[in-house]
Amino acid sequence: MFERFSRSWRLVGQCWDLLVDDKALLVFPVMSTAVTAIVAVSFALPVWAIVHAAHALAVPGMHRGTGFVGLVVFYLIMYSIGTFFNTALAAVALKRFDGIPASVGDGLAIAWQRLPSIVGYCLVAATVGALLRMIEERVDLIGRIIAGIFGVTFSIATMLVVPILAREALGPLEAISESVQLMKKSWGENLIGNAGISFVTSIFTVGIVLTGFILTVMAFAGGHVALGFLLAVLSVLCVTVSLLVSSTLHTIYTSALYRFARGEDGGRYFERDLLGSAFSARR
Repeated sequence: MFERFSRSWRLVGQCWDLLVDDKALLVFPVMSTAVTAIVAVSFALPVWAIVHAAHALAVPGMHRGTGFVGLVVFYLIMYSIGTFFNTALAAVALKRFDGIPASVGDGLAIAWQRLPSIVGYCLVAATVGALLRMIEERVDLIGRIIAGIFGVTFSIATMLVVPILAREALGPLEAISESVQLMKKSWGENLIGNAGISFVTSIFTVGIVLTGFILTVMAFAGGHVALGFLLAVLSVLCVTVSLLVSSTLHTIYTSALYRFARGEDGGRYFERDLLGSAFSARR
């Protein structure tokens, strides 16, 4: 167990080295966040109008059916946007691991080529997500627990779908199947590393929020209004950067585990036998 933790943290550190060398990777989560926000705002009003109209017509079952369809469509759009940009990020990261120069444009081009598979996978994920949410809203506590367990299991099983789509020309179901197979080799490192990234980010973010809040309150209390506003803005910017770094590291780390689960060598950024021997033993 200690060896697994050690391997995972060493891999996280080497993923950080890649991000330090290629800070342009942060562009992908920025674009994803911006596009998601724009689409969410533009999507909210027409969906509300459709659901409201269905409710007003009072046709038996129509309101529920329309609500489910709207939920699936919304999830599909949101999943597709996030998966598209994560696939682009993973494509660049995988090339960089191999020592191949790759730009933001290269990543976007690869994600565009994989768009049918991305949308197909997201349709599966969106349907599962919508069904689980409807179950949680309509069943008792036991049903919610079961739905929650199934949701977590599905999320873990599909963790490697993004780097698979970035590297291989597979259909959505094939990508999910391969992710399941590879996760059998790397689930421990995947959970440990990703949980570690989230933990460190959370601690850092909480520290920023508390420090920013205290300094901002002190500035306003001392009559330094302009300084107070400046500190508040800086705190928000620091938290945003922290979250973007965390999101980017998650995708880089998952891409690295995909390489090792497939038995590839360490590449440019990783120690040759860091995880390869561990995964080889589990083939």
